Parts: sequence; C-alpha cells; structure tokens
Amino acid sequence: MFRDLLGAECSSIPAQSSARKEATPPVAVKSKQEGVEGMSQSRQGEPHAELRREVSVWGSFMWGYADVGADVYIALGLVMAAAHGAASIAFALAGLVYIMVGLAYTELSSTYPVAGGGHFFALRGLGDFCGFIAGSALLLDYTIDIALFSVGSAGYLNFFFPAIRSSGVDMGPFHMNPIWCLESLILIGALILLNIRGIKESSLLNEIAGVADIFFESAIVVLGFVLAWRPEILLHQWQSQMPTLKEFMYGSSLAIISFVGLESISQAAQETKRPATIVPRTSISLILSVLIFATALSTLGLGLQPPDGSEPWQYFKAREGDPIAAMARIIPYVGIIAGPLAALLGFSILLISANTGVMGASRVTYSMSQLSILSGWFARIHPRFHTPARAIVTFSLIAALQTFLSFLTPRVMDTLGNLYAFGATLGYTLVFISLIKLRFSDPYSPRPYKMPLNIKVRYRGKTVDFPILGVIGMAGVLMILFEVLATHTIGRIAGPTWVLLCILYYLWFRRKSGLPVFRSRDRSWESHQVAVLTSAEEFDLLEDYKSALRERDREARAREKVGVHGRPEK
Repeated sequence: MFRDLLGAECSSIPAQSSARKEATPPVAVKSKQEGVEGMSQSRQGEPHAELRREVSVWGSFMWGYADVGADVYIALGLVMAAAHGAASIAFALAGLVYIMVGLAYTELSSTYPVAGGGHFFALRGLGDFCGFIAGSALLLDYTIDIALFSVGSAGYLNFFFPAIRSSGVDMGPFHMNPIWCLESLILIGALILLNIRGIKESSLLNEIAGVADIFFESAIVVLGFVLAWRPEILLHQWQSQMPTLKEFMYGSSLAIISFVGLESISQAAQETKRPATIVPRTSISLILSVLIFATALSTLGLGLQPPDGSEPWQYFKAREGDPIAAMARIIPYVGIIAGPLAALLGFSILLISANTGVMGASRVTYSMSQLSILSGWFARIHPRFHTPARAIVTFSLIAALQTFLSFLTPRVMDTLGNLYAFGATLGYTLVFISLIKLRFSDPYSPRPYKMPLNIKVRYRGKTVDFPILGVIGMAGVLMILFEVLATHTIGRIAGPTWVLLCILYYLWFRRKSGLPVFRSRDRSWESHQVAVLTSAEEFDLLEDYKSALRERDREARAREKVGVHGRPEK
C-alpha cells in the first residue's frame, strides 16, 4: 500500500501552491533575473515553482493561533501535576521567556521572510552545521507534535468514554492503555493517508478553528471566574501546596510547551502579503493572546473546587488527557454543556495541530534538502498526488513509534512533553545566537522590526545595534534547557541521542555528497535577499537594502584607495 502511495518514481518538482495550499512544502524563492546556487534550482537544473503570497493579517494570525492555541489543551494538566500550587507562576515565568522568543522570531521573520523558520535563521547566521542542528531539533519537535497532539486528541475524545481512560493492561514490566494507544495510532495513520493524497490546508479551516477556540476559552475564563473561582482556594494552594525546587523547575520547563508554535508564522512568511508589515503585527498579537490565556486558565484552575474534594492540582493531574474539558465541566450551571463542547473542540483543534506537525516536518525537510543539509530523497514529490510522500511517511512513522513507546511509560503525556521541551529550547537557543550574530554579519538587511532595548556598538567601522533583550532571552532559554536536562529523565537521554544520531547522518551525507562537512557552502546571500524582497513586493525595503550595499561598496573602495596611494591629502 505504501509502495503505491510513495510511487515507483518520484519527481523533485512540486506542484504550485494555490489559494488553499496543498500539503506541499515551501520552495525557495527565485526571481526572474537572480537566483542562489543550491537554493532555487533542483539537481537537474529545473527551477522550482514560487509560492504565492496570499496570507493576510488575519490569516497569518489564525495560522499561528490554530497551532499555538492548542498547546494549553495539553500543557495545563502537565504543569498542574508538576508545579502544584505554583502552576500559574510557572506559566508566567515561561511566558516571559516566550515573549522574548516571540520578539526574536518577529525580527528574523520580517527581515528574512522565507519559509524555513529556525533552521534557516541558524544556517543564515551560523552556517550549515548549526542550521542542521536547528533543523534536527525542529524535526524532533514536529514528530513529537504529531505524537503528542494525536494522543491528546484521542484523550479529549475519551472524555465521552471514561472507561477507556481508566483501562489498562500489564505487559511484563510495563502497564499501558492499549485502547488509547490504538486510537492515537489510528489518528496518525489517517493523517499520513490524508496528507499523502493531498489534503489541503485551508486558511478558512484554521480561521474557523481559531475563532471558535478564542471564543470558547474566553467564555470559560469569564464564566469560571464569575461562577466558580474562589480566591481562598488559590491562597490555600499558595500556602500549603507549593512544590519543591526540583518540582517547580520541572513544571516551568514543561510550561514552555504552551508557547511552542511560533514556527508556524515564520514558516508562512514566504506566503504572506507584505510580510514586513504583517508578520510583526500578527506575531505580537499572538504572543499576547496566548500568554493571557495560559496564565488566566492556570490561575482559574487553582481556584476551583474539584467535585471529588481533592486539591485542584491533583484533580488536573488525574485528567492530563482532557484538562480543559474537566475544567469546563465543573463550572456551575453551564458545565453540563461546556464540558462536552470543550472535549469536542479539544479533539478537533489538537487533531489540526497534529496535522500541522505532519506538514511542518515535510516543509522543513524540503527546505533543508534545498539548502544541501539533508538528502533530496526526503523531498521527492509523489508523481500522482504531488505531495512529499517520503517525508510524510518517514517522520509520521517515527511519531507513531514515539507514541507506542510513550505508552509503555507510567505517564504518556508527560513522557512526550519531556522531548517536546528539549527540542523547543535547543532550537530557540540557536535562534537567539543567530539573531545576535546576524546583527553583526548582516547589518545591511532592513529590519522592519527590531527587538527593543538595544545599545549601539562599533563593529568594523559600522554602528551596530546590540540586542540586550536578545541576550536576556537567550539566557532565559538556556535556563529552561538546563531545567530540562536536570529534571527530565527521558528528555536528557532521548533528546541528545536524537541530535547525535542526526549529526552522524549529516556527517555521512555531506561526505558522501562531496560537500564540506563543517564548513558552509558558498552562497550569494545578497542575491537571495534581493530576490526575497522582490518577491514580497517590499520595494521600499529593497531600495534601502541596495542603498546600504552601495554605501558599503563605496566605503570599501575608499579604503582600498587609501591602502594603495597612502593617506590622501587634505
């Protein structure tokens, strides 16, 4: 069956994206006059189709929200279980780091509006090897995304079948829930088939799901605080249910997964109209909305009285599979309706997020293959369905394996969250380093948005804005990465093992392809940036960029003249 779906002979030329975009990864931009070696031509020398820029402000925001907004449906139960009465504080601290991560992505995505996200920024700033490391972290997150959100989607479905949620069998030293596991694997299998056959990622579908989620979460927050929230219960949590330092570190490191998904906007930057204007607006709006919901829902949860008389964090720990539905159900008067509605919405939006993982993995592998840091085998397009079948099947099957193995552990959601946090923090660390490096190595590209709080420094005769918040953000992400390695037993073993295996593959592939292993390929980044700005119709920025390059060249010629003829006369 898979042989037929994969195709006997796969083409490397993707079908062009339409208004309702096919599940085909993005391709490098190429102008009519200019291109970049190794970036916009296939190995056969055939030009790739150019993505249409059709995503509006609202579409860009909803594209990101449909991905990021789903995270709290998973993270709430995990963080409550780990951080106990300090869950809202853990969300707030992770949210501060998330703000700085979001600002970094906003600057880089508006400066370099191409599909690729974190691995492109790392490759652009730090070179091919670091770009591959960032890409491997992204691929880990996307496979975990598929697994975690498929498991979560099935968990919310089991809101209607409580017997499934509590069932389990012993398999030697392991105890697992086979029905829940089978449900999750069936969902992954369905996503594989749908994406291979060319399921279309509709902007309208994302908008409907996003609007429904915003409305429903807002209703839960308002009705919950008005009808059910009791401040004395929250104070009791702070007084008697505070975690140990290790538990709080574990909880705050898990809280970062509530904010994973900004890659969606950067991945869509190449398909966004006037990205220099739209990306900053949508990114900042997304940052604030997700932060508000995460902190509000966690604060609300700590002030509710569970029906079984337990502590709030204990109640949500027992309902890790469907915490938002469990919260909605105990709101007086409306809970009998709100609980099932939350379960249906959770099932739907988590399944959509799992699908973005399938599509994201194929987008990243295609971009990495175009940049010659991954084999083009993964990017081959199915001749019949015109989708990247090999990438879809490969990484979805990895996700299925991760799903099965996680069900052999005592807490399946917690296990997958371990790996998710590792991949996210590693990728974010490289993004921050790249942002700082690019401020010095590429001061000529116009930056429609810059992270605030900069100090001016002189570097090679030019004034550069050094990002103080970039350094603070990098320190915050490194702190969370340290927490992951210190407190996540599975994450500190499986995460680095994944990266090490990817590095071994990279060394083999580059040597086999006759490419430099630790050095980068020669690329004309200036021609690439001109092509990108031209495609984005950012003509004012294009003129600013060309003007900055001309000024740089004039200064270089002046220095050469002084070097040849000595100090010029006054």
